[in-house]
Amino acid sequence: MALTLVCIVLVVSLVIMKRGDDAQHETDAGAIASFSNTLDSAQMQIAAGNGTILTFSNSLNESQAASSTFSNQLTEAESTVARDTEQITNLNLHVAELVSENQTLGQRFMDLTNQMTSQMSQLTSQMTALARQIALTQTNLDQANKDYVLLENRFRRDVAERLVMQRKFYNRAELQAQIQRLKQDPFVQEISEESIYAGLDVEVKSNTFHVISPN
Repeated sequence: MALTLVCIVLVVSLVIMKRGDDAQHETDAGAIASFSNTLDSAQMQIAAGNGTILTFSNSLNESQAASSTFSNQLTEAESTVARDTEQITNLNLHVAELVSENQTLGQRFMDLTNQMTSQMSQLTSQMTALARQIALTQTNLDQANKDYVLLENRFRRDVAERLVMQRKFYNRAELQAQIQRLKQDPFVQEISEESIYAGLDVEVKSNTFHVISPN
């Protein structure tokens, strides 16, 4: 009976252990299945992550290439900006020189204009004075021509009168008659400069003379 009891206890123990082992096995199997599923999911996520990493790596490479290209373009742009800045500086200097030269030319133009205005004013004054002098000279020339004509006419008359007088005085009969007349009339006025000039239509002063136009 003791043996039977021991056997029964052993059988019960084995059954209980078998059930515990089965439960543990099922638990372990479930845990293994869950771990396997988790592992599969993790592997899938790792594969997806690897794809994402590859894509990101490709994108990173492209970004690096684009960044390198952009860096080169930026360097070229900076060089271009530096050249443009230098050209702008040179152009500004050239513009400043042109402005200064333009101001200098403007000042010279104003000086030349003022000089030309002054010279034109002087030339106008000189031309006015010359015109007056020409007019005065023309007036004097006209007067001289008139005087010349009057003197020429007076000269011809004087020559004619002189011929007449010579004929009288070179004629003995005429000369004797003149002497006889002077003897008979001793109060005849003597010939003087005034009496001579009075018959010539000439006004005589100390240093000039003027022909009087006959009426």
